[in-house]
Amino acid sequence: MLSVVNGADAVRLPAEWEPHARTVMGFPCRPSSWGGTFDAGRAEAAAAANAIAAFEPVTVICATAADERDARPLLAAAVETVVIPMDGSWLRDNGPIYVQGPAGREARVFRFNAWGERHAQRDRDVAVGRTIPQRTGDPYELVDVVLEGGAIAGDGAGLLALVEECVMHPNRNWDRSRDEVEEALIGSLGLDRVVWLPRALWQDLDRDYGTDGHIDLFVDFIGERRCLMYAPEDASDPNAEIMAEGRAVLEAAGVEVVPFPHMGGFEAEGREVIAPYLNLYLCNGAAIVPVSGEDPDLDEAALAALRAALPDREVVPVAMRAAPMQGGAVHCMTQQIPHDPDDPRAASLMPRSAEEAPC
Repeated sequence: MLSVVNGADAVRLPAEWEPHARTVMGFPCRPSSWGGTFDAGRAEAAAAANAIAAFEPVTVICATAADERDARPLLAAAVETVVIPMDGSWLRDNGPIYVQGPAGREARVFRFNAWGERHAQRDRDVAVGRTIPQRTGDPYELVDVVLEGGAIAGDGAGLLALVEECVMHPNRNWDRSRDEVEEALIGSLGLDRVVWLPRALWQDLDRDYGTDGHIDLFVDFIGERRCLMYAPEDASDPNAEIMAEGRAVLEAAGVEVVPFPHMGGFEAEGREVIAPYLNLYLCNGAAIVPVSGEDPDLDEAALAALRAALPDREVVPVAMRAAPMQGGAVHCMTQQIPHDPDDPRAASLMPRSAEEAPC
C-alpha cells in the first residue's frame, strides 16, 4: 500500500554503521555510460553485492529481465534480484534515504536530476526512489530539494555534513536559498545541525565524470561527531588546501576529524582517475572497501589504517577500476535500508502479490 507521510516530527537519520535490514544496489544497464568498461563494471557491482551478502541481505535491481539473466550467474545465491525499470545503477544517489520515525522506518525521496542535469533520459531513475519503499511497504515523503545520497554524510546524532558547491550548484537548487535547503533537510531528516563544507575534491568537478562535490569520496562518519577525512600528506597536492579548509569547518562544528592520508588512483584513457578508499560501505559487521590494485602497498596501508579505525568491523577489499573511471565505487553503488526494531520484516523488494508489483 502506498502511503505518504506528512511532517517529520521526531524522525532521526540513522548512521550508516547502525544495523541494516538490507542493502539495495543497481546492476549496470546502460553500456553507453560505461564505454569499454561495461562488462567490468557489472562484474565489480556483482563482487560488491557478494561481499555485502556475507554480512546482510542484498537486493540487486535489474532494469530488464535480460539484465537479470546476465546478473544471476555473477551473483551469490543469497543475493536477491528483482526487475524494476531504471536508467542507471548508482542507487546511493537516486534511491530513497531512510529515517526512523515515531511509527517506525520511513523513506525520504528527494528530487533527482541526474547529477546537475549531466545526463538525459533518466526519468526511470527518478521513479526508483519511490518504487523501493513501495516495494518494501514503507511510508515515504517527497522532499522538494535536489539531493543525491552521495552528497551527504550523517553521524546518526543529528549532524549532517555536505558540500555547498554541490548541493547549491545552479544546476540543482537554483530556485532555493541555502537557508531554504537547510530548513528542508533539517525538517525531513530530523537534524540538529547542517555543516556546509565549501569545497570538495578537485577531480570531482569534471563535467563528464564528476558530481560537483560528493562528500562520500572523502569523508566517512565512524561515530557520533567523529569522522575519517582524506588528508593529503603532500602540501603541493591541490586537495591539501581544500581538505584542510573542510577539516577546519568540521572541527569548528564539534566533529573529531581523524586524518586519512591514503588515496588510490591510476591513469586511464589519458586522464587521472581517483579511486577513493573512503568510498567504502559500512554494512552489518564489515566495511566493504574499493581497491584499484594499482599500488598493492598503498592498498594494504589504507586497509591497515581502516582496520585500526574500525576495530569492530571486518575490512573487506573489493577490486574496482571500472567504477572509479565512472566517478564512483562501493558507496556510490549501495543504499542501506535500516533495521527497524519494531518491524521484523527483512525489507525484501520482491512483490508480495501481483497487485503490489509496480508497473
